[in-house]
Amino acid sequence: MRYTTTVVIGAGHCGLAMSRCLAERSVDHVVLERGEVAHSWRTQRWDSLRLLTPNWMTRLPGFSYRGDDPDGYLGAPEVARLIEAYAAVSAAPVQTGTAVTSVRPDGCGYLLRTDQGDWHARTVVVATGAASVATVPAQLAAQVPVGVTTVTSAEYRNPGLLPGGAVLVVGASASGIQIAEELQRSGRPVTLAVGEHVRMPRTYRGRDILWWMDASGLLDERYDEVPDLLRARNLPSMQLVGSPQRATVDLDALRRLGVRLVGRLAAVRDGTAQFSGSLPNMCALADLKLGRLLDTIDAWAGKAGADADRPERFAPTEVPAPIPLSVRLAADEIGTIVWATGFRPDLSWLDVPVFDRKGRVVHDGGVTTAPGLYMMGLPFLRRRKSTLIDGAATDAHELAAHLVGHLDAVARRRAG
Repeated sequence: MRYTTTVVIGAGHCGLAMSRCLAERSVDHVVLERGEVAHSWRTQRWDSLRLLTPNWMTRLPGFSYRGDDPDGYLGAPEVARLIEAYAAVSAAPVQTGTAVTSVRPDGCGYLLRTDQGDWHARTVVVATGAASVATVPAQLAAQVPVGVTTVTSAEYRNPGLLPGGAVLVVGASASGIQIAEELQRSGRPVTLAVGEHVRMPRTYRGRDILWWMDASGLLDERYDEVPDLLRARNLPSMQLVGSPQRATVDLDALRRLGVRLVGRLAAVRDGTAQFSGSLPNMCALADLKLGRLLDTIDAWAGKAGADADRPERFAPTEVPAPIPLSVRLAADEIGTIVWATGFRPDLSWLDVPVFDRKGRVVHDGGVTTAPGLYMMGLPFLRRRKSTLIDGAATDAHELAAHLVGHLDAVARRRAG
């Protein structure tokens, strides 16, 4: 048995940011990582993936992007190298190749069992992120006929590794639109099943849309300031693509490219994929939300006197007519379905009563109901930007402060 004050689980950007903040507060700790540093960026990303955030937003505690392309977008291997460099510069106490198999309360702290031996810690920070496991609608997946290949966005690598023929991509958030575009450009006919989505232009008034959201404070909106936090935490990811061209890839762009747009996948019966008729409503809702976002940005720009191009508005999404409500997979030669239907954390090893009836961790800005147990990297954890690399710094600073306060309080109780 080894002892330490804090165990951080996961050596991605969140875990390393927390490690840095703990070190600044002289908290003895170790970072346990099942694979290598930045494991998920090395193993769960398709070949052409780039960060959605421009390089200047790659800011971590005591570390930031210093390359010669601040307005570019890092590819997955570059992100892995950057996180690895951050671990080295920070001298983070990372123990790689150590898979945590269980965490449970034990006296005044937690007992952690790993495949490399046991640890006892007074506090634990879970920084394994929100995207450990691809979410696949099990009922729909069970209806897919034999002979149709299915892959998740975590398993997809490039068009050449898929069987020949057309492809049905399910899901139109960031992953879905990027994969749909890549497949269509490779010569594969693509059908894209669209549910709720967040339409977003890559640039607005001459700047990256995320520059506006950062400068205006939208990305800093706190979890205790939004009226419907549960809703905010379950919103789809923004339809953004990082590319050298800074291109906007939305449904209109995909339709012009030749992608067939259909509604949400509702069922697969006798080899026929059936789609909801909600596509016009989903597009209208996304257009409405985009308009509200741009109104907020324009209002801020006016007050701040921002030097920028004139305001603009984008035409409503053009919905094809008629909208196909069903597609026979064999007749359309659809041989592959790509599930781009989101991700969830894998916390099956967390044996602590902090879950709700849907299996989600109950927490208040990363502070769970179990004393000394903290979460990092979950959607809207403490701010709208919590899942971005740029969001890890403020979350880590605040949670590290809370953690130290918890340790001090425990020490005072023991002394008193």
